[in-house]
Amino acid sequence: MAPVDRPGEDEVLIEVLARAQELGFIGPGPLDEQVEHGRAFAAAVDRGWGTAAGPDAPPRPRRVVDLGSGGGLPALVIARSRSGVTFTLVEAQHRRAQFLEEAVARLALGASVEVALERAEVFGRDPEHRGAYDVATARAFGPPAVVAECAAPLLASGGVLVVSEPPGVADGVRWPDEGLALLGMGSAAVLDAEGRRFAVIPQRRPCPDRYPRRVGIPAKRPLF
Repeated sequence: MAPVDRPGEDEVLIEVLARAQELGFIGPGPLDEQVEHGRAFAAAVDRGWGTAAGPDAPPRPRRVVDLGSGGGLPALVIARSRSGVTFTLVEAQHRRAQFLEEAVARLALGASVEVALERAEVFGRDPEHRGAYDVATARAFGPPAVVAECAAPLLASGGVLVVSEPPGVADGVRWPDEGLALLGMGSAAVLDAEGRRFAVIPQRRPCPDRYPRRVGIPAKRPLF
């Protein structure tokens, strides 16, 4: 995804994220560090798409879905720095989804970003969205098994899931091959982008129709 230089807009982004922080939608800490993490996420998406999507894939993804968008990280940072890509932000909580709508308007991203107020398990069964995305992202959506089960149905074959990885965890431990295979996914690779770690998981074939299971079941009875 080609970066877009938008001078002077960092201040607006910081204002938006400061509001999210006030509302408790993102955690404490310096906002410039939060933005840098979002930029690292964007770099990880670029690299993950380039290595996992295959030789017949377009040079950049066309549609990206972000799960549990909350206060807008990393989705808003990625969206405002990439052109020619459409983003869908999936958020189940009404107040957070309303905030995201306001943030999209404030950042003038309405042409490329939409907000979906929905549970991910329900969203993944919508024919309009199932198998429709090139990339899925998640920063703090849930445990690995929940993230994978909710993301896989949304990804086209050849798509890729990109997830933040916590420090100090051995590569691959959180993403067992046998569990990912149930969802049509390949083996996870862990990459470093700007000093931060991300798991990149390819969607090898369409996710089986039985997934995602009904609301709440992925967390109650995780696949791995």
